[in-house]
Amino acid sequence: MRAPSMEVAVLRQKVHGRPASAYAEVIREQCREHGVNADVTLARTPGEERAALARADVATGIEFDETWLDEAAVNLFACVYAGTDHLPLDALAERGIAVTNASGVHGPNVAEFVVGAVLAFVREFWTARRHQRARRWESFNATELAGSTVTVVGQGAIGRTVVERFDAFDVETLAVRWSPAKSGPADETVGYDQFHNALARTDHLVLACPLTEDTQGLVDEDALATLPTHATLTNIARGPVVDTDALVLALRDDHVRGAALDVTDPEPLPENHPLWGFEEVLITPHNAGDTPNYYQRRAGILARNLARVAETGTFADLENQVG
Repeated sequence: MRAPSMEVAVLRQKVHGRPASAYAEVIREQCREHGVNADVTLARTPGEERAALARADVATGIEFDETWLDEAAVNLFACVYAGTDHLPLDALAERGIAVTNASGVHGPNVAEFVVGAVLAFVREFWTARRHQRARRWESFNATELAGSTVTVVGQGAIGRTVVERFDAFDVETLAVRWSPAKSGPADETVGYDQFHNALARTDHLVLACPLTEDTQGLVDEDALATLPTHATLTNIARGPVVDTDALVLALRDDHVRGAALDVTDPEPLPENHPLWGFEEVLITPHNAGDTPNYYQRRAGILARNLARVAETGTFADLENQVG
């Protein structure tokens, strides 16, 4: 006997410019592959969203407005982002609505962004580009990544993948995490209580940690003073993990070599912000997570969870469940 159909409401929220309709179609494909009997509904208007939330078993998208809880009948909200700090998690939990995230979806693409940014600093690609624009044939000095120390703060799915990608470059990888006793791919792992000791040894600092009360402003004036002057900073975590004013001062005074920022504080970065003016700063609009495989990977997590729900009859112990 075939399991009863579950309704999945795809909310009208775009990811990296890719339409929600494409996400809905991939969910249908993944559900078929996993043998899940699901009716996938695409909500195209606010009215359609409210109607779908009132009858669907599952909703998926970026935001879940707390005001929707009065009418929503869903048992699961599958967030398409890895971070869920923007969601009313306590209110969702009180209503018994399970929440999952997209942890693991971004690993390969974000890690490639990090490696590319670090290599751009090491091989002085930006200097080459400036010379090219000026049509100037002039040699310049570059450095090597091999033999350097790459410190990755945060060892979630993204942080671990970043460490793994650097393994081929003959570098020393140093991980900073809350539970340093846990195994991981880094050559060495330390706790946050050793953060400054790690910074003092760092050639390239990568931030891949979640934004919490403990990590907000983690890279402040004091931390930037500990970093060697030749060190680079790559932030693919959240903007507020870095004290922006302190970073601007450090860049102005040549206390750090440069920064690659996929996230900023504030975000979006205002047109008149001084960070735009530094040639040694690469700014991308929270775009490191973009990949043509984004929806495919995210829909795979959702389909596997729906298969589990169909088997167990409960929305518990799901892949990537938050809380």
